[in-house]
Amino acid sequence: MRIQNRDFVIIGLQQWYTPIGSNCKNIARQLAKDNRVLYVNSPLDRRTILHAKEDPNIGYHLQATRGEKEAIVPIGDNMWNLYPPTTVESINWIPFTPVFSWFNRRNNRKFAADIKAAADQLGFRDLIVFNDNDMFRGFYMKEYLQPKTYIYYSRDYLLGVDYWKKHGTTLEPQHIAKADVAVANSLYLADMLKQYNTNSHYVGQGCDFSLFNAAEDHPVPADLAAISGTRIGYVGALNSIRLDIGILEQMGDARPDWQIVLVGPEDDTFRSSRLHSMPNVHFLGRKELPELAAYIRHFDVCLNPQLVNPVTIGNYPLKIDEYLAMGKPVVATATQTMSLFRDHVYLAQQPGDYVALTEKALAENTPAVARQRMDFARSHTWENSVDAIYNAILSKGL
Repeated sequence: MRIQNRDFVIIGLQQWYTPIGSNCKNIARQLAKDNRVLYVNSPLDRRTILHAKEDPNIGYHLQATRGEKEAIVPIGDNMWNLYPPTTVESINWIPFTPVFSWFNRRNNRKFAADIKAAADQLGFRDLIVFNDNDMFRGFYMKEYLQPKTYIYYSRDYLLGVDYWKKHGTTLEPQHIAKADVAVANSLYLADMLKQYNTNSHYVGQGCDFSLFNAAEDHPVPADLAAISGTRIGYVGALNSIRLDIGILEQMGDARPDWQIVLVGPEDDTFRSSRLHSMPNVHFLGRKELPELAAYIRHFDVCLNPQLVNPVTIGNYPLKIDEYLAMGKPVVATATQTMSLFRDHVYLAQQPGDYVALTEKALAENTPAVARQRMDFARSHTWENSVDAIYNAILSKGL
């Protein structure tokens, strides 16, 4: 059952103008098909103003704070984007959580006042507030906005990151506990939510398959065409906190006849790794999102050599859906969330499994199996994920 003709306010960690896609932006678009949606950018703090004022989006936001630009901007049918006019203080440097919380309440009060003013201007009533993982700036929103329903959405285990861990270890459980509904895009995170809130639900993950359509023609990119032989590929940020460099080195050493192709921007650890001296490892750099399907299309096997650590353990690897939507065999690190993919992905229980599983993936690939992969991936739509969010809200009779 869908919720219709209601007023949603979305707050979170990602500004609407951020160029990359995000779960929250996709959820907002889906909600707006049946409801009105106010998507709220984070308020500017003094640190951001000091260090990012040359960014044109920050420049616009600064003008909005001075009343020189509209603070509420239409961004689609039934959708508006709010640039909060009030500046808040940068407070995460504060070492003591009780002191941080006192200042955080002041920031929340200012932020909530901007949201309420915008909601009133748009004629929003009986608000449903959806918080995309913003444990600090949204901490007091339930108290200040008095919404009909308050939802906390977890899509990353933020406490694995020092910035969030310092105060979040104390505050996020409290935040989750007072939400009317808590939802998560991975099984691991849903279990985490249930520790603090019994009305917690796994709602899955959507994927925009318009860019990953195996039926379309995807000519081989020129830099990939120059690499002949069996191509074992990865697409995405090459981040050493999230990816196991040792797996890639081991694969390159064990099978010199395989070409390990890595598409994406590198961090410093990747740039200084032994991978750059290996003749069968190829770094093709950052590509734009519409280009990625062509690379995936011409890989023989796709990889997700994920590390399992506090930063990654709860994540939903969206790239797996993108790989599968292109019909590709996939080898990935086994995690709780990856168990959902066990019938369609080769799951490595330990790093040493990757070579044998890749050999198996190459040997067992058939058109029929590729079709099963595509059908499975395409069940992971944003429509289905938002329907699960609706059901979570309605399960409490709200």
